[in-house]
Amino acid sequence: MSLDPEIFQQLLETVRRFVKERLVPHEADVSRSDRVPESIKHEMRDLGLFGLSIPQEFGGLGLTMEEEVRVTFELGRTSPAFRSVFGTNNGIGSQGIVMDGTDEQKRLYLPRLAAGDIISSFALTEPEAGSDAASLRTTARSDGDFYVLNGTKRFITNAPHADLFTVFARTESASRPEGVVTAFLVDARTPGLSLGKIDKKMGQSGSHTCDVIFEDCKVPASAVLGGEEGQGFKTAMKVLDRGRLHISAFCVGVADRLIADSLSYAMQRKQFGQPIAEFQLIQAMLADSRAESYAAKCMVLETARGKDRGDNVSTDAACCKMFASEMVGRVADRAVQIHGGAGYMEEYGIERAYRDVRLFRIYEGTTQIHQILIARNMVKEALAAA
Repeated sequence: MSLDPEIFQQLLETVRRFVKERLVPHEADVSRSDRVPESIKHEMRDLGLFGLSIPQEFGGLGLTMEEEVRVTFELGRTSPAFRSVFGTNNGIGSQGIVMDGTDEQKRLYLPRLAAGDIISSFALTEPEAGSDAASLRTTARSDGDFYVLNGTKRFITNAPHADLFTVFARTESASRPEGVVTAFLVDARTPGLSLGKIDKKMGQSGSHTCDVIFEDCKVPASAVLGGEEGQGFKTAMKVLDRGRLHISAFCVGVADRLIADSLSYAMQRKQFGQPIAEFQLIQAMLADSRAESYAAKCMVLETARGKDRGDNVSTDAACCKMFASEMVGRVADRAVQIHGGAGYMEEYGIERAYRDVRLFRIYEGTTQIHQILIARNMVKEALAAA
């Protein structure tokens, strides 16, 4: 359900102001301390940022996909660490419940996720199963009215702070010897669940990941997402469609911030007696960045509108993720170049953004996986039309 246009515009302006006045000034501190201040998290809860995409009946704002990406354009104009605080509650950590959860699961978890009272995490990736999500090895053995989980999940965003995990594991199947993928909603306090040390990453300080380890972790049968075995892989793919559009929109926001910073610097920095913005090669880099960011923005908005209409946007969402994540990498590289030596120095924040955006080409599906997905879908569509 769409918000009233006037109310939505107020939300956009509030988020824009929050990013500029509260988040941007804390970027350097978050990078140095590797943590987002608790006061900022409280403000995020008060603004309703934990429930942007959660239906209104469960306490969220219930934004449409188009509304969500427009808000995300604004959120992208600051450090990814801030978005990460509430990102999983709106995306991969909640949407499986929204799309496929039982009525009881929705009532139990969605209001608390929307309020930010609990943090969710999406446990799919494993040491031997990342891009090849279908080959995961974590198992869930049926034991009466319970399941016993064993396995390790890797690089799990927000795992160090999560209260609830959506865990994907193989359950037995009479018709399929390799088993079927089933999703489980697992409380972080469940005995047998433990966490590895927090990963040290190239960038995105303040956003934390770690291993999640299951050793004879016993969960009730009611923890099966949707109440049915074998639906986990379908759920994961549906959730990732929305997540890919969200990340694409964030990439656009980051690119727009980098372009604005680069333009401002180029207009002030003088060489050979004039601002470097007057030099055609600098202008070419600015123009290329602006055109590519605009193209990505148009792609994301159009695909989001398609999703809101109920269209199958899997291929287009993959196109958006592939193009936008590659685009922001090029924009960040040009930003460093335009800033010259200053772009390599910590104080300007450009080198931090350069490191931060590198991850966008990896999570929610690598560029190479999206190339394969897009091409395979093209072939299927051509054969179906023949």
